[in-house]
Amino acid sequence: MNSLLHTNKRLIALLVLLMLSTAAIAACSSSENANKAEQGGESDAEKKVTVIRNFKAASLDPHNSFETLRAGIVETLVRLDENMEVQEWLATKWEAVDDVTWVFTIREGVTFHDGTKLDAAAVKASFERGIAASEVLAGSLKIASMEANGSELKIITTEPHPALPSELVNPYASVISVTAEKEMGTEAFNNAPVGTGPFEVVKFTPNIEAELTRYDGYWNGKAKLNKVIYKFNEDSNVRALALQSKDADIVYSVPSETVATIEQDKELHVESIAGLRVHYLLYNQQKPLMQDVRVRKAIDWLLDRQSVAKDVMLGNGTPATGPFNSSLPFGSKEAVQAKNGDEAQKLLEEAGFKLNSSGKMEKDGKALTLELATYGARPELPLIAQLLQSDAAKAGVTINISTIENADTYIRENKDWDIVTYSNLSAPRGDGGYFLNSAFMPGGSLNGTNYENEAITSIMKKLNATSDIAERIKLTQEAVKEVMDDVPHSYAVYPNLIVGMNNRVTDWKPGPEEYYIITNLMDVK
Repeated sequence: MNSLLHTNKRLIALLVLLMLSTAAIAACSSSENANKAEQGGESDAEKKVTVIRNFKAASLDPHNSFETLRAGIVETLVRLDENMEVQEWLATKWEAVDDVTWVFTIREGVTFHDGTKLDAAAVKASFERGIAASEVLAGSLKIASMEANGSELKIITTEPHPALPSELVNPYASVISVTAEKEMGTEAFNNAPVGTGPFEVVKFTPNIEAELTRYDGYWNGKAKLNKVIYKFNEDSNVRALALQSKDADIVYSVPSETVATIEQDKELHVESIAGLRVHYLLYNQQKPLMQDVRVRKAIDWLLDRQSVAKDVMLGNGTPATGPFNSSLPFGSKEAVQAKNGDEAQKLLEEAGFKLNSSGKMEKDGKALTLELATYGARPELPLIAQLLQSDAAKAGVTINISTIENADTYIRENKDWDIVTYSNLSAPRGDGGYFLNSAFMPGGSLNGTNYENEAITSIMKKLNATSDIAERIKLTQEAVKEVMDDVPHSYAVYPNLIVGMNNRVTDWKPGPEEYYIITNLMDVK
């Protein structure tokens, strides 16, 4: 018995010792992990976020996709701050030597993801590549020649270009390693471009997702997150459900009607902020019917802007008075135009239409029927289309609605549409010149219908050669007046940027410019 008792005591002592040893090992491991977390070590492996964007991306070519910059893979020479003012980024300073000559000083100590050094020669090569790859970038930068010398990049433009620094905010002006592209091949590079951002690409599945990992050599401080899953999905309901099921941490363009439901979950919230975007109707003046300004103005009278803001956006937007938000210095201060079916019918009658016995507008025995295309990546647009369809029917105008996938491609490749619901950042760089040049100048990136107006073109030539802020505001307002008189577009609403977020995400909030999403500072609890 004593022998058995002694044996049991020894077993109990061994078990206690083993438990104490295990606890000590666990404590040491926990301490090591805490230290590694503080140092940004291996314990950060689970520090990741999943983001879902509302548009597809077939490529990560930064000179033809905004998503590469948004995902924190690449950077530009300059960027916008929270006040929409141009600030340094990969360039530390710049100056205009004369009307056509600019000198940019490239930041020291920056490396690409492959470890190679960033200098003026690398930026020059990147710009040359971007200009060749993107007509949009070539048209906006207007570069005649460049000269690289150490950290100094001299740019000579084809004409006086006072807006060049703000044009370099353009995501298409992102800086990449051309040397890496030559080594990898263009196809492989476009799936995993080598930039200077806080994150680099591990894997990219076109139109589905990009898997990103932290670049530990990032010049502005190693990212707090270790990993990012950056997804693409154009179905607004799927995006909202992914947020609610906690499969995603940040979801862009949450449908307005889901906001209240999402905010019932204590682990989630929605950021709805005034943005720099405008939702509008784009008219196809390549069709004879839409070349008649009276027809365009009639549709403009049928657009119920107040209802769009209240009933479609559910208060997450402001009725539009022009292309630029009225809160901007160059935005229109006019009153919102109310819907008026009588004015619409009067204009259509002036254009030769009359109501038939069935209450339909017709001309030469043919009913007035318009083809309107919309797309679901921005969930409000199909609803705006339906509202217009209903109000137009009351005025005797039939509108047929079709759903398309890619508005830009559709506009340029199809000619049988009359109206497209469209959406653009109209002042993403804190200035009206970008949108006016893109949408109304020949060859502009948003001018898919080849619209041209001599009065607007004349004003834009003056605007593009002017650096004085007060004069730029004045000329912008003059151009907008011409736009509103000619009605190539009908502006519906300035939508809020609606982003659903899991509360575990910290040190981050969406910006109205919609450019800088993944950063080195964002973190998770």
